[in-house]
Amino acid sequence: MTEKELCRKAVDMLDMAYIPYSHFPVGAALECSDGTVYTGCNIENAAYGATMCAERTAIFKAVSEGHRDFVRIVIAGRSEDYCVPCGTCRQVMMEFAPELEVICLNRAGKAKKFTLRELLPYGFDQSWL
Repeated sequence: MTEKELCRKAVDMLDMAYIPYSHFPVGAALECSDGTVYTGCNIENAAYGATMCAERTAIFKAVSEGHRDFVRIVIAGRSEDYCVPCGTCRQVMMEFAPELEVICLNRAGKAKKFTLRELLPYGFDQSWL
């Protein structure tokens, strides 16, 4: 899948977001090493701690289907700035893909690329256990 196609899948998920509290939609598209793509959106809850981010939705869908080897993820938002993953999502990404490419989009569709290690330089993983 091309990067442009992966970005389109993430942007398409913005309309699926359940965001009655923050009104801040986020969409994600996760590419596995075998080319399979899983999408996600943020899903809010009145008990804010039960809210699920788009990135973790996509990752958990992939893991629940037996995928554990991820190549890149696109995270799309409708804000002026780039939509970067929260700390919890960065930690979940670290569990499965420390070398993950993270592509963050803004509402204009412009992309900023990071490696997960740039976003979480001293991430906690199995090596610490």
